[in-house]
Amino acid sequence: MTDLEFLDLAEQLLQSVEESCDRINDETDADLDSQRVGGMVTLTFRNGSQIVLNMQKPLHELWLAARSGGYHFKWDGSAWQDTKGQGELRAILTRETSAQSGLALSFAA
Repeated sequence: MTDLEFLDLAEQLLQSVEESCDRINDETDADLDSQRVGGMVTLTFRNGSQIVLNMQKPLHELWLAARSGGYHFKWDGSAWQDTKGQGELRAILTRETSAQSGLALSFAA
């Protein structure tokens, strides 16, 4: 994968996460705040906890930091998969945001 391909795919994912936060706030009372700074999106929950998703450009990875720990994702040609085999990024983001918010949230494509 070239640097430009990585940046395009990562940008699409980060934009999708932001759009999902808007949808979640429209459809639920989650009060999920998303803030984007460059290649990083920070999700802040009503209880003050956060999830951070950011680009690691030199490694062509996306990193997610949640209350339960950290995850590294690489593009496998069709999805962002955890480098330790723990699953796909959107599924893990859905699980972690649901756990931290106490609500059933979804970041499905």
